[in-house]
Amino acid sequence: METREKIIIIGGGFAGLQLAKTLNNKNKKVIVLDRMNHHMFQPLFYQVASGRIEPSNISFPFRKIFQQSRNTQFRMTEVKEIDPANHKVITDEAEFTYDKLIIATGCKTNFFGNKELEGKAFGMKNTQEAISIRNHVLMTFEKLIIEKSRSDDGNWNIVIVGSGPTGVELAGAFAEMKKDILPRDYPYMNFDHLKIILVSSTEKPLAVMSSEAQEKSEKYLKDLGVTFLSGEVVTDYDGDKVHLRSGKEIPSNNVIWAAGVTGNVVGGFPEEKLVRNRYIVDRYNKIKGYDNIYAIGDIAYMETPKYPQGHPQVANVAINQAKNLGKNLLKKSQEEWKEYEYDDKGSLATIGKHRAVVDLPFIKFQGFLAWYFWMFLHLMLILSVRNKLAIFFNWMWSYINKDSSLRLIIIPTKKNGTLQ
Repeated sequence: METREKIIIIGGGFAGLQLAKTLNNKNKKVIVLDRMNHHMFQPLFYQVASGRIEPSNISFPFRKIFQQSRNTQFRMTEVKEIDPANHKVITDEAEFTYDKLIIATGCKTNFFGNKELEGKAFGMKNTQEAISIRNHVLMTFEKLIIEKSRSDDGNWNIVIVGSGPTGVELAGAFAEMKKDILPRDYPYMNFDHLKIILVSSTEKPLAVMSSEAQEKSEKYLKDLGVTFLSGEVVTDYDGDKVHLRSGKEIPSNNVIWAAGVTGNVVGGFPEEKLVRNRYIVDRYNKIKGYDNIYAIGDIAYMETPKYPQGHPQVANVAINQAKNLGKNLLKKSQEEWKEYEYDDKGSLATIGKHRAVVDLPFIKFQGFLAWYFWMFLHLMLILSVRNKLAIFFNWMWSYINKDSSLRLIIIPTKKNGTLQ
């Protein structure tokens, strides 16, 4: 008979995976539920989208991760609802009972209720979406060269909405692709008319970072030939034109939405348990009103004196909340739990080769050294040695040759009318 406490973790992102690792081989029965069979390293999605690295380099099978674990199991399934009264998680295929439940479902792209945008613009919150962006952008050029359509009508423009780290890094990657790669792949096309456009509701890019980082990133974008539209809000997109609140229109068949995220909420909880689509939790990440249900990472809304509006939805918060909760769950019943306190380690972003900005609590720096620091930090966060080496090799090859061989258009096949 099973006597160990049964802990179910919904979601295998930064928070969920870190919690499972903290509880690994301890006296708990842990089950990780995720609709994908792999963990995804989200900070490098933009490099998959721009053909810099392979999707497999930033994807790690859960079953491989937990292969040597004595207490952790994985189930690939999509959670539909929680039944807190009966301590059940209801999925597509089965029901799972729990002693303690941890929700680590992360967030998804926020289109702010605009269904037209949601249907026609690309988000980038999973590997499939990053591959779809790569497919779509490359197919645009393939169609242009076959159809011999005009390359100056603007339809091939790449428009990125949102000037946070994701938007800025995407813009830099596509600008370098335009400059160094596309003219060699398509020597009979004139890419002078192709515009990489970054639309920002703020006056400067990277608004959450220091003024030095904002100024430098704007300069880097300009040096790369990116058109930066500040103080602009996208109101609609019909598949051919981006409509701005100012009345301007931008022709484009390639629109990537990086302008915000919202929580991946699971059904079964009343609305009053949420703030801005995040579960309200106490300083121990316990959802208020429940004794055995917790939320960690992007989906958790925790007010503290330092962060009265909740913590930023970044990987560092997710990982450290998971570590803190994991240690608390392993304590004996008489031991006091430790409250979570976020220690901001800083922010960083890269804008193409040789160009990056870094804000640390004790120093701010930009340029070549910042770029090396960015590369080193991201390589250290990659899970396996094989993947670290593969990414490092791709980066060095791209650096030396200003090229890569990963511009593959991979489209799922159809069988009986359905994608396989």
